[in-house]
Amino acid sequence: MQTWASVDVPRLAGGGPPLRLHDTSSGRVRPTAPGSTALMYVCGITPYDATHLGHAATYLAFDLVNRVWRDLGHDVHYVQNVTDIDDPLLERAARDQDDWVVLGMRETALFREDMEALRVVPPRHYIGAVEAMGEITELVSKLLAAGAAYRVDDPEFPDVYFDSSVTGRFGYESNYDEPTMLRLAAERGGDPDRPGKRHPSDPLLWRMAREGEPSWDGSAGSGAGAGDLGPGRPGWHVECAAIALNRLGPQIDVNGGGSDLIYPHHECGAAHAEAFTGVHPFARHYTHSGMIGLDGEKMSKSRGNLVFVSKLRAEGVDPNAVRLALLAGHYRTDRPWTDALLADAQARLARWRDAVALGAGPDAADLVSRLRTHLADDLDTPAALAAVDGWAGEALERRGRDGRAPGLVRDAVDALLGVALRG
Repeated sequence: MQTWASVDVPRLAGGGPPLRLHDTSSGRVRPTAPGSTALMYVCGITPYDATHLGHAATYLAFDLVNRVWRDLGHDVHYVQNVTDIDDPLLERAARDQDDWVVLGMRETALFREDMEALRVVPPRHYIGAVEAMGEITELVSKLLAAGAAYRVDDPEFPDVYFDSSVTGRFGYESNYDEPTMLRLAAERGGDPDRPGKRHPSDPLLWRMAREGEPSWDGSAGSGAGAGDLGPGRPGWHVECAAIALNRLGPQIDVNGGGSDLIYPHHECGAAHAEAFTGVHPFARHYTHSGMIGLDGEKMSKSRGNLVFVSKLRAEGVDPNAVRLALLAGHYRTDRPWTDALLADAQARLARWRDAVALGAGPDAADLVSRLRTHLADDLDTPAALAAVDGWAGEALERRGRDGRAPGLVRDAVDALLGVALRG
């Protein structure tokens, strides 16, 4: 699948402290310690609607991870999927009397446009579930052959489920108790009450073909030791496990997404990968962004309280201001979107642009150091933005005679925060 256009990230001299990120599984902010190549997988969209600000906040958070690692000299191997076959997509297409393929392609194209406008560095691999179907069926078949999966006793639809007990660690990523896991599974596309499952927490791996639904040949792409699943389509979590394993290997540095993916999606995806490889943990950091709200509620498609990036763009809002508005709060906090938040970001963007347009300004070396330090501290963007505010305020009061400072600030804000200050 085609990704969006690359972003030119300025290279700054020197470097900052190692990146420390919150890890959901341990509940602590810990240093990341990638090798020369940092490995990151961020779960992508299900393309049945346009990119809303909740999506944007998540992808901006992990764009910062990408930028900080690059600034530290790491090559970043970043992979993102597109869930271009799943129940919500089929349901929306049926509701709107649309072709599910066309709907998915249209919304994925709009997502790419939004990410490019927001100056998100694109992933190296941008993979749809449909194009990865062969590797998904291979993984499911091998889990089944290894005894990590089973078919339910249903003569009509003997769907394949993952046995959540096989790793002996199920629940370590989320740290949720069983009632919470079962409640969230029911709310987030699972079927804990399905008869014939060994345990209510067991997630679907392969759904046998139903009349009127798209399906794929369950033997497609199967390698040695993999059998024929029969026609059907994959469960949600196994697609990410297959795509990540085949491009990043058995262990990665960061598995990222919104906090609504902690369970069941990331818990189950990690369990699939670990059951297949025997390597624990699948991710050294499971990192999650907070939710964006509107009118006191989480912004979500089910509630219909969405603010779309494309709509703001169509209204002439500078995407850099949208980016600044979303970075004004810490990435892990649930926070509201308001007109005042956007207005403040637009005013901030204008001040920063005025400041870097000056012929000289205060020395900027300390600012660059503080930006690096704040971002290395679990992406502390409120402190980073305040630091730039301070430099811009001094510059606009005509304090400083360093003719190189405005250009350095422009490059640092671009490289580390992803905000373009060329008006």
